[in-house]
Amino acid sequence: MKLFQKKQDLPADKAERVPPGQYLTEKWPVLHYGTVPRFDPKTWDFRVFGAVENELKLDWNGFQKLDQTLVQADMHCVTTWSRLDQRWEGIPFSKIVELAKPKPDAKFVIAHSEYGFTANTPIEFCMRDDCLIALRANGEPLTPEHGYPVRLVVPRLYAWKSAKWLRGIEFSAVDKPGFWERNGYNNRGDPWKEERYWGDGD
Repeated sequence: MKLFQKKQDLPADKAERVPPGQYLTEKWPVLHYGTVPRFDPKTWDFRVFGAVENELKLDWNGFQKLDQTLVQADMHCVTTWSRLDQRWEGIPFSKIVELAKPKPDAKFVIAHSEYGFTANTPIEFCMRDDCLIALRANGEPLTPEHGYPVRLVVPRLYAWKSAKWLRGIEFSAVDKPGFWERNGYNNRGDPWKEERYWGDGD
């Protein structure tokens, strides 16, 4: 297979799964801003906070003991590559909801990552069965470049919403645009509507 394949060159069953303006790849390109953070299991923790009934704080051992699931989903990057049938293993987002009990006015999920990076997502995208907090990809632990030890995975939106090096989830009644959203990327990021940058899809 070529490094990238145009949608019009794909078999119909694959082409219909590739959003407009995207190219298909079997490789998994590495894209991020800044340096890859170091992981220390002795100091790492994960917080769930904001508009919830029960705030949570878990250490690495406690986090790994949460129920886990497997999700197979396509992945679409705003830089125009798509990767089909990506396999993720990790904690279903529904488990976070079950434990934290978001309040009725929690309309947004704010992902908090290392170095203070955040990404905002309307809660309805996170409440779907394919959203999870991944520890493994394609049968292997996440690599540092792809977000080790954990990353959020929101397959219905462009991949920058699937925040790497995740350290917390905030449920919020108000939208809080994150790093990429404040720097030119679309606030929602639906690949099927080509919501790549400010003004797209408005």
